[in-house]
Amino acid sequence: MKYTALKKSNIEVSTIGLGTNAVGGHNLFQNLNEADGKAFVREALNLGVNFIDTADIYGLGRSEELVGEVVKEFNRDDVVIATKGAQHWYEDGTVKTDNRPEYLREAVEKSLQRLQLDYLDLYYLHFPDGETSFAESIGELVRLKEEGKIRAIGISNVSLDQLKEANKNGDISVLQSPYNMLDRSAETELLPYCVENNISFIPYGPLSFGLLSGTFTKESTLDSLDWRQSLPLFQGEQFQQAIKTVDKLKEFANQKETSLPNLALAWLLAQDGVDAVIPGGKRKERIRENVQASDINLSKDELNIIEDILSNN
Repeated sequence: MKYTALKKSNIEVSTIGLGTNAVGGHNLFQNLNEADGKAFVREALNLGVNFIDTADIYGLGRSEELVGEVVKEFNRDDVVIATKGAQHWYEDGTVKTDNRPEYLREAVEKSLQRLQLDYLDLYYLHFPDGETSFAESIGELVRLKEEGKIRAIGISNVSLDQLKEANKNGDISVLQSPYNMLDRSAETELLPYCVENNISFIPYGPLSFGLLSGTFTKESTLDSLDWRQSLPLFQGEQFQQAIKTVDKLKEFANQKETSLPNLALAWLLAQDGVDAVIPGGKRKERIRENVQASDINLSKDELNIIEDILSNN
C-alpha cells in the first residue's frame, strides 16, 4: 500500500481509502447487512487501508456508529477518519442543508459521539446551503480545528466560485467531488484549481457508482428503489454509450492482467492533484481487490491508450 500526505497537513493517508455509504447507509441502499459492513471496514484496516470516509447523513448517523465500533478495535493513531456534515435531519424524516456555525458545531460533536472519538482527522462541509456565508461556516470549522476537534478542513459538492470563496483564507485542505473515467467534468476547473492552490482532490464515485465495476451490461436494469436511477449516466442512450466504453476499457484491463475497477482506480491516482481514492462496497471481498490498485503503475503509453478509448466513445 502506498501512502501520501493530505495537503496543508501532516495527515498520512493510504492512496486507496474506503467509502462507507453502504456501511449502515440504510437511507441510500436496500437490504444492507451491518455485520458485512463492519467486516468490510475491518478487512480494509487489516490490509493497510487507513483512510475511512463516512458522513453523518449515511444512514442518519448509523454509518458513523458502525465505523466507530470497528475503529475501536484498532490503534486510533493508525486510522484517519473523515466525515461530513451540513445536512440536518428531523424526526419526521425531512432533511435540510444547514451551514450555520451553531449547527456545524453541534454536528461535529454528534459525529464525535457516534464515532466514539476525541477528534476527527478530516471534516468536510458536505453541501453548501446557499444562505450561510463561507466566512461563517468555514470560520466555525477553523475554530473547531483550533480547539483540536478536527485536524483538517474539507469541502464537497461545490462549484469553482464556491471553492474559491471557501478557500479565501487558504483553510481548505481537501476537495471531494465527482470524478471518474466516465465523468471528467472536474478536469475543466476544479482539479486545476486544487493543483494550483495546494488542495488535495479526493474523487467520489471513482467507479462511476458501479458502472466501472464491470458488472453492468446493456440489458442491466436498476431496482425501482435504487437511488442511481436519477443519474443521467444510468438512463437511456447515455447508459448504452457508457456500456460501450466500459466494454473497451474491460478489454484493455484484461490485456494488462488486471480488473476494470482496479484500472479505473489506478487511472485516477495517475492524475495530477488526485491524492487518494475512496471506493465503496458492501463486502470485504471488494476491498481485497481494490487495494491492489495502489501498486498498479500506468505508463505514458498506457495512459494514452486509455485516453483514446475515453475520447472516442
